[in-house]
Amino acid sequence: MQDLLKESGYSEKAIEYYLNKVNVGEMSEPDAHAIYTGPCGDTMEIFLNVEDGVIKEAKFQAIGCAGAFSSGSALTEMIIGMTLEEAEEIEEDEIIEYLGGIPMQKVHCTCLSKRTLQKAIKDYKEKG
Repeated sequence: MQDLLKESGYSEKAIEYYLNKVNVGEMSEPDAHAIYTGPCGDTMEIFLNVEDGVIKEAKFQAIGCAGAFSSGSALTEMIIGMTLEEAEEIEEDEIIEYLGGIPMQKVHCTCLSKRTLQKAIKDYKEKG
């Protein structure tokens, strides 16, 4: 599996996130939550615990490919400790850079994770 992902253009870090399912799971009582299905058909669900405007915990689930899982893992790792405003500003290229690269045809997966996060933050703000 690792060799196949490497040949496809995934970085070591992206492969590690995918194989180890980093931050994959759900929260029973999240402060923020969103589900989004991208144009490719992959679906992501993000859960956030927020304290004083800072993301303390982030988990996600996905129905999708290795790109969706590695992007979700990277994004959730990146945003823990950030304010909601900082997390809202994350761009797809920052996720790709954090991962160390993913195949060009999987860049839309970073967009899926970013859009799902933005919906979760919107959910949090609307509750407040």
